[in-house]
Amino acid sequence: MTMDWIWKAILIILVGTFILRIAGRKSISQMTLSQTVIMIAIGSLLIQPVSGKNIWVTFGVGGVLVLTLVVMEFLQVKVDFFEKYLTGRSVSIIKDGRLQEKEMKKLRLTVDQLEMKCRQQNVTSLRDIQSATLEPNGQVGIELKEMSKPATKQDLEQLKNELLHLSSQHVSKAKNDNIFKEVETKHHSYPHKDNLQ
Repeated sequence: MTMDWIWKAILIILVGTFILRIAGRKSISQMTLSQTVIMIAIGSLLIQPVSGKNIWVTFGVGGVLVLTLVVMEFLQVKVDFFEKYLTGRSVSIIKDGRLQEKEMKKLRLTVDQLEMKCRQQNVTSLRDIQSATLEPNGQVGIELKEMSKPATKQDLEQLKNELLHLSSQHVSKAKNDNIFKEVETKHHSYPHKDNLQ
């Protein structure tokens, strides 16, 4: 029995890693349809040399597949038409707080599936959502209604400044209301009726 399968396996791992590295770093959930098809094809192709096929032809075909993927991605960046038909576009599934049932039916997306994706983003109610889109990679983009958005650092700073302003007004008013200071200054901090003075 020949031991050439050992060096073939090592070479497949090295060249396969290099080919897939060129193809990109996205996880399966982030891949477009064309990227997924190419990755499956490369995975199937890379195992062929172990079963006796020519290893160099396999690497050549893998390289052609990755080159095709790179050209397709380049065209998607440069030509809007290719992006629309190869990757797809985001689709609005909630607009102005209302479910877009027609779009959801086209996408074969159930309300339960949408709720699952919302829970993964810590959204507790569909009523909190102003708009949502289904992205080409299958993820859901969510914009919350104004009253459901978490407070930002800027919001907290603004609240702090308002509280400090109100507090300083209260302190200055309290200083003016001090009747002991009236004795020192010989002046009332707020006017009284003439007959009470």
